[in-house]
Amino acid sequence: MAGHSHWAGIKHKKGRADKERSKIFSKLSREITVAAKLGDKDPDMNPRLRTAIQAAKQSNMPKENISRAISKSQITGDKNYENLRYEGFGPYNTALIIETLTDNKNRSASSIRTVLQKNGGRLGETGSTKHLFNNYGIIHIEKNKISEEEAFEMTIRSGAKDCYQIDNFHEIVTIKEDFYKVKTVLEKKIDNFAYSAVEWRALNTINLNKEQNKKMIEVLNALEELDDVQSVFTNAKLDN
Repeated sequence: MAGHSHWAGIKHKKGRADKERSKIFSKLSREITVAAKLGDKDPDMNPRLRTAIQAAKQSNMPKENISRAISKSQITGDKNYENLRYEGFGPYNTALIIETLTDNKNRSASSIRTVLQKNGGRLGETGSTKHLFNNYGIIHIEKNKISEEEAFEMTIRSGAKDCYQIDNFHEIVTIKEDFYKVKTVLEKKIDNFAYSAVEWRALNTINLNKEQNKKMIEVLNALEELDDVQSVFTNAKLDN
């Protein structure tokens, strides 16, 4: 779809080797632990935790891993993680927004800077690329669950911003601040979403040739390999 430039969604659909799956589980576990630590341990009372658990289930993370991650939040003296956003530029002057969940911002910045510099990019100042993106909540509902008319009605009733038809999904878009509120309303009608997350979406995309596309995916993979990095978004229009 035009403008669908987020990298997280592309990665979401790809098959993963055991090593990659282990890395994904580690990041999902960290988000579950932090969400449980900052709020209620009951996902029904904690929208962030509920969203993290749903993402874990979508990645086929075992139930015992999820339970372990929630329990870990009760351990006293555990590391304090914070969500930090880094902005920068990849090869071909592409813009990047890199979201982390880290207990050491110096380590995160250093590792991200190294990956970018090795690949013809650079880490930017706060605000250097943010203006090239909008921050939206995204919810995907499979078309076989509800009709297009029902999807639009739910969009209006929940206070969401827009509803689009994409492949096999209804895509409901919210402003970032309304994401959990809208999601809670929709959950009363829909048992399970195909996908849900807060994303940075580019206002305009940059087209790459075949070789540039290949290089860009290598850079994004390298960034996502970093333990502290949770999500990477770019304004490059990727052909995956």
